Amino acid sequence: MVDLSAAQDIEAGDGTTSVVVLAGALLGAAEKMLEKGIHPTIVAESFMNASTKAVGYLTEMSTPVDLNDKASLLRAASTSLNSKVVIFPALELSELICNIFQIVSQYSSTLAPIAVAAVSRLVTPTSSNVDLRDIRVVKKIGGTIEDTELVEGVVLNQNVVVSAGGPTRVEKAKIAIIQFQLSAPKPDVCNPPFLFDLSPLTYSQMDNTVVINDYRLMDKVIKEGRQYILNLCKKIKKANCNVLLIQKSILRDAVDDLSLNYLKRLNILVVKDVERDEIEFLSKSLGCKPISDIEAFTEDKLGQADLVEEASDMGMKVVRITGIKNRGRTVSILATGSNNLVVDECERSLHDALCVVRCLVKKK
Repeated sequence: MVDLSAAQDIEAGDGTTSVVVLAGALLGAAEKMLEKGIHPTIVAESFMNASTKAVGYLTEMSTPVDLNDKASLLRAASTSLNSKVVIFPALELSELICNIFQIVSQYSSTLAPIAVAAVSRLVTPTSSNVDLRDIRVVKKIGGTIEDTELVEGVVLNQNVVVSAGGPTRVEKAKIAIIQFQLSAPKPDVCNPPFLFDLSPLTYSQMDNTVVINDYRLMDKVIKEGRQYILNLCKKIKKANCNVLLIQKSILRDAVDDLSLNYLKRLNILVVKDVERDEIEFLSKSLGCKPISDIEAFTEDKLGQADLVEEASDMGMKVVRITGIKNRGRTVSILATGSNNLVVDECERSLHDALCVVRCLVKKK
């Protein structure tokens, strides 16, 4: 039953409860036939024949939908959104969740046009399907569901790093997505870190451990670390980059305080902790290429936009990238709500509505 509901969600995006109810009824009918001694193969073949007949009848009853008929698309999306209501509240928590679902369903007139517009932007005259991975819903706590919007550009999940006092607004932006770290390299696992011993004034190397016991050598290590990071930042600036999106790193800090200070002096806006699964979407949306090594950091791999800005509105900070040159065929939706439950339900409802409209594209 779980697999059946999951398959329905992937294919249609809606009707997950209905298929479980229907499957349960069919299994009950099959059990009665098996008790009468009917062979399971005959029961399975009969179900297949009945399925074929049902599809034929439904096809005859159906009405073709013109993708240019926005009213029909809106009705289909609204029908899906209006069904997101729990009607059996029992405990206090259930009543709370029920109220949230009812709140979301009340905003179907807001969410349905967004779902239709998002899918319509991805449809081409030759499209036979729509890849929902090209539609990204960014969740932010603040405002109400009514403030959910289809963004003209790209919205980021992350915020601008301002700890070093860097810019939060850049016009005529040249955007880079990097997959390397702007921090001092750490020794390999087989080479433990430097050890500092200030008692004797000698320098020695035993096995894979380097012992530094001279102030001058300590200063040299620190100076070389700073110079290494400064060279990275200068190469980034040399390529005329002024907006930097840094992929999240699990090996070491993607960016440290020293590099943030250098980037601030170079007037480069920084957004860190971009997830790995976001890289493909952002690269396609911004028309840039991910850069995995500083030696490959060239201007032709940068994306361009009129404005990158972090704005505060309704208690939330949102980074928007607008006026993108060479923009890919993608869509960003900003989903808002007063708390996590509302925002999560808003995203789920939007996903179901998007799937319904996508099904109409597949059956056009």
